[in-house]
Amino acid sequence: MPPLNYFVVESPDAVGREAYERIAGDVLQDLDLIKVIDRLHICVDPKVPIFVAAGLLRHMPRAIRVSDFANVNPGEKETVLDIADETYLAPLLQKLWARFGKENVDQPDRFTVVLPKGVVGDEELEGLVVADPSETLYKDVIYALQYIAPEGFKVRRQYIKDGKFYYVASEDTLPADIVERVVAPIFERMGVSL
Repeated sequence: MPPLNYFVVESPDAVGREAYERIAGDVLQDLDLIKVIDRLHICVDPKVPIFVAAGLLRHMPRAIRVSDFANVNPGEKETVLDIADETYLAPLLQKLWARFGKENVDQPDRFTVVLPKGVVGDEELEGLVVADPSETLYKDVIYALQYIAPEGFKVRRQYIKDGKFYYVASEDTLPADIVERVVAPIFERMGVSL
C-alpha cells in the first residue's frame, strides 16, 4: 500500500482482512486518491454484517479562480482575458454567460475572452471562482468507499466534511447511534475527534 500515514483494516477473518487491504489499495490507486487521503481505517465484520470506513484527507484542493489560469488586462473599452491554460475555459465561459449574458462575452479565439468595460470589476473578475475540485474529490472518495464495501451492503450512511469522512454500510438496518458507537471510536484511534 502506497504512502498513507495511517492504514488499518480490521476483520475477525484474517483472509478477509488481507483481501480488503488489497482491494482498498487497488481502488485508491486506480482512482488516484492515494495523494489526497492521509488516514484510512476500515472495519469489516461479515457476521454482523457491517462495513465501516473512516478517514482524513491530506489537504483539500483550493478553488480555481480566473487569476490562476488567465491574465486580466483592463483596457479603455474592454477587459481582455488572456487564457494561459485551457483546462478551465469551458467552465469559465459557462460562469461568464450565466452571470453577464452571452451578449457580453466574446471569444475571438481559444486563448482570449473579451468583456465590455463596466460589466465587471477587474479585481472581482480575477477572484471569480471557476471550479471547485473538492466537489469532485468528495464524490470520488464516496465512490471509492462504495466500490470497496462488500457487494449487497446497500443500507448506508456517508459523511464528508472539513477533511473528515466516513462510510458505513450493511445489509441490515443501521442503528441510529452507529456513528457514536462505531465511527467516533475509529476516529479516536486515528488521533482525531469527529
